[in-house]
Order: sequence, then C-alpha cells, then structure tokens
Amino acid sequence: MADAGLARAVEHLAAGDWQQAHAIVQGLDGALAAWLHGIVHTIEGDLDNARYWYRKAHREFPGAGAVTGEITAARAALASSPSA
Repeated sequence: MADAGLARAVEHLAAGDWQQAHAIVQGLDGALAAWLHGIVHTIEGDLDNARYWYRKAHREFPGAGAVTGEITAARAALASSPSA
C-alpha cells in the first residue's frame, strides 16, 4: 500500500535517514511522494533536484532551512489523506 510506504518514508525523514526514505519514494507516484522526494534531496543537499521534485509535487520550494517544517507538514498531510 502506497500510504504505508509514504508513512515509513516520513518516519525515515524525521529520523534523518534520507537514504532509506529515498529508497521508498523513488518507487512511488503521486504528489505526496514527489513532495517527500523533494525533501529527501533537500536533506541530501541536492537543491536543484529538490526543486525539480517540488515542481512535480506542485509545491513551492521553501529552501533548505525548512526541512523540519516540511516533514511535519507532510506527516499531517498523510494523516489527513482520505486513504490513510
């Protein structure tokens, strides 16, 4: 189930384990997966790639300093998802 994978990815991101999160989100589709993919690349420091994924997620790139808030917001978006 995609939502279970997304939830695991968010937890990996919150723990600072962007590699594990990346392994999950790179195989998923959808705006939330693209958003998480953008967060992954922000943490990694690949900001050009992060901007690409934020565009795919139809979200404005908030900058490298917003990672914690983005993870919190992604967790809330996943929790409020109709299929969650």
